[in-house]
Amino acid sequence: MIQNDRPVPRLDLAPKLKRPLSLWNPLDYLRLLYWVFFFPQALRWYESTFGGESNFQDAKTWREKWEWLRQNSVQRQLILQALMLIIVIPVGLSRFFEEIGISISLFGVAFGVALGVVLGVVLGVGSGLASGVGSCVAWGVGLGVPSGIASDVGLGIASGIASGVRLGVGMGVISGVGLGMASGVAFDVASAVASGVASAVAFGVFFGVFFGVPSALASVEAFGAAPGAASALASALAFFVAFGVTLGVASALAIPRPENWLFALPFTLLQRQQQNRQFPHTTPLPLPYLSFQIGNWLRRDWETGLHNINQLLRFTLQFIPIVKAVNRVLAETPKDQLIYRVAQLSEDPYDWDLVRFASASLGEVMKSQAVKGLFLKLPYPQQIQARFQTEIRLNTPTRASAAGFWYLHEQKPDKATEAFAVVRDLLYGEEMFTLAQILTDFHQTAELAEIASLKLPASPNPPLLRETTWEAIASLRRVIAEVQVVQNSVSRSARSLALNRALGELETILDSPDIIPKCERNLIIQTAQKWQEILLQVTGKIGDISITQPVSIPYIIGDPVQGNLFVGREDIIRDLEEVWVKGNPVQSVALYGHRRMGKTSILLNASNCLGSKVQVAYVNLLRVGDCSQGVGELLIFITDAIAKTVKIPPPADRDLLDLPYVTFGRYIEQVIANVESGLIVALDEFEKIEELIDAGNIDRGFIGFLRGMVQMSSKVAFAFAGLHTLDEMTEDYFNPFFASIIPIRVGFLSLGATRQVLANPDDDFLLDYKPEALDRIYELTHGQPYLTQLVGFLLVRLYNDRVFEMGRPRDPMFTLEDVATVINDTEFFTRGRYYFTGVWGQAAQGASGQQEILKALAPHLQGMNLDRLSQETEMDETSLLEALKTLERHDVVREVDGCYCITVELFRRWVQMSLGGKG
Repeated sequence: MIQNDRPVPRLDLAPKLKRPLSLWNPLDYLRLLYWVFFFPQALRWYESTFGGESNFQDAKTWREKWEWLRQNSVQRQLILQALMLIIVIPVGLSRFFEEIGISISLFGVAFGVALGVVLGVVLGVGSGLASGVGSCVAWGVGLGVPSGIASDVGLGIASGIASGVRLGVGMGVISGVGLGMASGVAFDVASAVASGVASAVAFGVFFGVFFGVPSALASVEAFGAAPGAASALASALAFFVAFGVTLGVASALAIPRPENWLFALPFTLLQRQQQNRQFPHTTPLPLPYLSFQIGNWLRRDWETGLHNINQLLRFTLQFIPIVKAVNRVLAETPKDQLIYRVAQLSEDPYDWDLVRFASASLGEVMKSQAVKGLFLKLPYPQQIQARFQTEIRLNTPTRASAAGFWYLHEQKPDKATEAFAVVRDLLYGEEMFTLAQILTDFHQTAELAEIASLKLPASPNPPLLRETTWEAIASLRRVIAEVQVVQNSVSRSARSLALNRALGELETILDSPDIIPKCERNLIIQTAQKWQEILLQVTGKIGDISITQPVSIPYIIGDPVQGNLFVGREDIIRDLEEVWVKGNPVQSVALYGHRRMGKTSILLNASNCLGSKVQVAYVNLLRVGDCSQGVGELLIFITDAIAKTVKIPPPADRDLLDLPYVTFGRYIEQVIANVESGLIVALDEFEKIEELIDAGNIDRGFIGFLRGMVQMSSKVAFAFAGLHTLDEMTEDYFNPFFASIIPIRVGFLSLGATRQVLANPDDDFLLDYKPEALDRIYELTHGQPYLTQLVGFLLVRLYNDRVFEMGRPRDPMFTLEDVATVINDTEFFTRGRYYFTGVWGQAAQGASGQQEILKALAPHLQGMNLDRLSQETEMDETSLLEALKTLERHDVVREVDGCYCITVELFRRWVQMSLGGKG
C-alpha cells in the first residue's frame, strides 16, 4: 500500500550530463549511440540544454542553415559525432563479418550508409536537428551493414526479399515511430503503435510479393525451363510471401519495443513504492501499476503530480497510463475545483494531446489509427473509421472543461465558447465563457471598422483565474477605444495621437507574450499582430504631427471647465438627462461631492450637453455676500441669473426687497408662461444657505418657500450643488425637502475618464502619454478632477520649458519619469494647496477627530486596521467610527481589506509633508 503521509517524489528523468559531448572521448560516442537506440528523447534534451535558444527550423534556405551551423558549435559537433558513428560502426562490423567468413560487399556498405543518411535527413531534419541526427545514425547504421552482406546462393531471390522488406517495413516502422521517439511526443508514438504495427505487416506482405515475385521469376528464367519449373515457381512464391510476412511481423514487434518493456518490468514490480523507480524510454506499452501510481501522486499533490507527468511525457513514451490516471482523477475532482485543475493541467503540458484526451477517447482514436494503418489509402477504411467516436466530447463537466482549454490552444475560440457554456455555473466557468466570447470577437476582426465596432461583454470581477490575460484584454479594450477616435474624430492631431496610443498598447502586449497563459496566448498575440498591421496601414494616411511652437495648455486648474474641454463626466450627464429630459415633470436634484470634484463644471455644461430641451440658470451662492438686506437680496441674484438665461427682464430690485416671496413667485409664473423647455435653477455651494440662516440674515421660511417653488410647475426644477446630500444638513428645517430631491453623487473620475481627460482634452492637443504614465497619474490622483488637471497642466508646461526654453528636443510622449518629475517638484503642492487645504479644513468640521485620523494614516501607504488606528489616535471606538464614517462619505478615506487608508495618494503625501503625520 502507498503511504499517504509520504511526500510525492519530484521526478527528474533528464540525462545526468553536466557538460557537452566531446569529439575525443570514446565514451561519449557510446553514450550517443545509446541515446539513438534506447533513449532518443535525450537528443532533444541535449540540443535544448547545451545548444542554446536558437532554433534550426527557423533557418529556411540552405544558406541560412549553413550559417546557423557555423554559429552553433554544439550542434555542429553533434553532427560530426553522428557522421563518425555512421562511418565507423558499419566499417567495423563489416570487418567483423569478414573475419567470421561472411562475404561483404563494400559497395553495398557504402550504398546502405548513403541511403541511411539521405533517409535520415529527409525524414528527420524537418522535425528538428536532434531528430535529424538520430534518424541519420539509425538509418546509416541500420542499412549500412545489411546492404553490404551478400551470399552467393540465391542472390537474386534474397536481394528481392531483403530490398522489399527492408525498404517497405523500414519506411513503415522508422517514419511512423522513430521520429515520434526523437521528438519526444508520447502520443505520436502511442498512435504509431496502432497504425505502425498494422502498416508494418501490410508493407511486409506487399513488398514481399511486389519485389519477391519478379525476383523469383527472374531466377527461374535464369535456370531455364525445366521439368518441375512450375512447382518450383509456386514453392518460391510461397516462400517469398511467408518470408515477407514473417519479417513484417518481426518488424512490427519492434515498434512497441517489448524487450525494453520486459527489461523494465522487474524494476517496476520490485520498486513500485520507491522514489527512484526505473522508467524505460522507448516502449509505449503501459507499465504495470504506473497509472495507479500517477493517480496517487495527483490526488496527494496535484502540482507535483503534473510536474512528474511532464517528466514522463518528455523522457518516456508512457502516454496511455498517464491519460488514464489524469482522466480518473479529474472525474473524482469536486466541481468547485474542476476548472482550476484543468487550467493547471493546461498551463504548460509537454504534450498538448494530454488535454485533448481529457475530453476525447484515446481508445477510440487508437482504434481508428489502427484501421487507417492496416488499409493504408484504400477508400473503404473511411467507412470503418466513421464508427469510432474520435471527436471531442462535452457530455460531462470534466470533458467540457478540458475541451474548452483544448480549443483555445487550437485557436478555435468559437468552439471553446460552446464548451465553456456547459460549465458556466462552476467556479471560474463564467470567466472562461466570457473570455472565449471575447477571443471569438477578436478572432473575427479583419478591418479597422470591425475593430471600432466591437462591443465586448464586461470583464468579470475578481478573483480571476486568468489575471494576466484580462490585463492584456484591458489593453485591447483601450486599443478599441483609440481606434474609435481614429475612425470618428475630425481632428488630424487627435487621430494621430490616438493611433500612436493604440500602437503603443499593442507593442506592450507583443513585448511580453510570456505572461499570458499558453492556452490563449497565440490567440491574443495573433490578434495584437493583426491589429498592429491594420493600424500601420492607416498610419500613412493620417501622417505624423510636428510641433514647431509651444503647445497651448488645455488643462484648467481652479476655474470651471467649459465647452470642448469638458470631458469625462458622461455618467453624470446621463443621470441628469434621465430626470430633466426624459422625465416628466423635470425633477430637482442635489449634486453632492467633495470640494473641486467638478460640480460647478457639470452645472455650467449641462445645458450644452443636454440640448435645447433644458435651460440652466446658474447661481454661485458664494457671490451673494452676507445678504444684509434679507432674503430679497438673495432672490435678486437668482432672478438676474434666470433673466440672463430665459431673456425675460427680472423684477425691480426694490420689489424683491420689499415683497421678496410674492415678487419672485410672480416672476416665476411669467417665466413658466413664456418658456417651452424646462428651466433648471442651479444653486451652487448650497451650504451657503445654511450659513445665512444660522447667521439670522435669512429666515427659515426660505426653505419652505423653495419647496413650494419645486412643486409649482412641471417646467421648473432646482439643482442644489454642495458637499452634502440634503439629508446630511444639520438643521431640521431641511427635513421637508428630503423626499422631493434626487441625490446624484459626483465622485472621482474612473480610470477610463481620467485617461480621456488627459489624453484627449481637445481635438488639437499635440502631446501624448505612455499608457503606464496615464495609469500612474490615476494611482496618484485616484481620478480627482482638480489634481488630474493640475498634473496635465504641469506636464505640458514641462514639455514647453524643455523644448522651447532650454532647446532640448524630446519625444512628445509623456513617460513615468515625466510624471515623477512633476509630482516631486514642490511647486506641485504649492499650486495644489487650494485643494489640499480645502479638504483639510473640511475635516475640521462635523465629527471630531477627523484630522487626527488623517495625521495617523499619512505615514502608512497601505493604511491601518481599526485597532491600530484607535491606538494611534487614542480615540474611543464610537468617536473613531463616527469620524471615519464622515471621512468615507466625503471620499477622503476608504476601507480596503479591513484597513483604512487615505483615498488620494497625493493628499496623503501633502498631509505627511506639510503636517508631519505621526508614525
